Amino acid sequence: MQRQLLLISTSTLHGSGYLDYCASEIGAFLPGSPRVLFLPYARPSGLTHDEYTAKASEKFAEMGLELVGIHVATDPVAAVHSAGALFVGGGNTFVLLNQLYSNNLLQVIRERVADGLPYVGTSAGSNVAGATIGTTNDMPSVYPPSFEALGLVPFNINPHFLDPDPHSTHRGETRETRIKEFHFFNEQPVVGLREGAMLHVAGNSVHLKGSVGARLFRRAAAPEELVPGAQLDFLLA
Repeated sequence: MQRQLLLISTSTLHGSGYLDYCASEIGAFLPGSPRVLFLPYARPSGLTHDEYTAKASEKFAEMGLELVGIHVATDPVAAVHSAGALFVGGGNTFVLLNQLYSNNLLQVIRERVADGLPYVGTSAGSNVAGATIGTTNDMPSVYPPSFEALGLVPFNINPHFLDPDPHSTHRGETRETRIKEFHFFNEQPVVGLREGAMLHVAGNSVHLKGSVGARLFRRAAAPEELVPGAQLDFLLA
């Protein structure tokens, strides 16, 4: 397994612009000048594919990287075959996964990533890299053929993970409660990535990076706090 993944919780932190806080990590992850293929399928805030691609392309140009949208390709599968790297943006996870199925892209992405094609995901793009999308925070705007995702890693991700606010008057389910409910029916671990956290996966190594930590949930076990810099190779066992 030669996989190279950078799985980022969010594309924008409060007080900064699109990809500003993680641009240096993306630039270091994608050395040289690979042709980055962008998958804009998640369509945040109703952006068209062209609008979303233009936004991402501008930021990648600042990193010295060329980015093109897969939506303009006549053959999306061939486009993945010829890509130098993949960037899968955030938005709605159900919409994104449905488009991956519609364009027959799951298997080709799995094969190319296994052979070393760099994969960068933010938010929904990180969600679909996991085993399933069962721990997304998104509303099911569309109904994909399956909740089974790319499975580039054997665990699930919960981007935008929020810790309970002890001063809040809200008494509904916390994010932690919902992940525990997920584990009534599912066995795979879940990594709750806080805003500003990311996972760097290199082969069989997992490194937690970013300015904040994460929370690890495993079935029938107490949640575990993960600090930036933690080595999490055991998640790939």
